[in-house]
Parts: sequence; structure tokens; C-alpha cells
Amino acid sequence: MLDIALLPGEYAVCRLAVGATLPYALSSGLRGADVVTVSWTSDGISVICPTDRAPAQAVLETTWRCLRVTVPVALAGAGGLAALVDPLAEARVSAVTFSTFDTDYLLVPTVRLTEGTAALQRAGHRVTG
Repeated sequence: MLDIALLPGEYAVCRLAVGATLPYALSSGLRGADVVTVSWTSDGISVICPTDRAPAQAVLETTWRCLRVTVPVALAGAGGLAALVDPLAEARVSAVTFSTFDTDYLLVPTVRLTEGTAALQRAGHRVTG
């Protein structure tokens, strides 16, 4: 069982063109629970951030809610993300995941938040927030 906190506000999953400049607003003045992650590939730049920080030139399709595993997760630990994603897949709720050094994050579409959190709770996880 994992303890999971629902972070406040909505999140955007964004795509920027190769070579795009990241706006300073992505990293400046982060509020207490805000999280921003950036991935660079040869195909482009992916950004996950609160919707009010989404770059104007980014492509995004839907809004998401962000869930954070509240207890630090061992990087070598097996099955942590599967324990979150599997119940969502069974409930047919899309998910986007990412990890930091300390923990895992999970995004579900805002319109499916109720179904997503219910699926996680049925799987034995505690969801707060």
C-alpha cells in the first residue's frame, strides 16, 4: 500500500519544438506543492508543469491532476509504479508517470480523477488531498 497525495491545481503535459527556449517562469517562484519536470530528446522537449506555467508556444491536449507518492521511494525498488499504473489501466484511466530522486508522480486526466482515485483506493492505496 502506498500513501498518495493529490497536489492542488491542474497540470499540463506539454511538447515544445527541438531547440525551443524554456521560459524562466517554469522554474521561478515555485509554490509549495508545485512540481515541474523537463525531458529533452532529439524529437523535442517535454514539460510537465502547473497549467498556469505552461509555455505559450507549447502543444498540450488536456488538463491533468498530479498525484505524489508521499513516502520516499527507493530508486532500486521494484513494482512501485506498477502498483499505481496497473489499477488505473484496469479502470481504463490514462496515466502519465515520472520519477524524481525521492519519489514517484502520477498524472491522470482531470475528467477521470474520480475514477482514478477510486481505482487506486480499491487497490489498497491511501489517497489524500
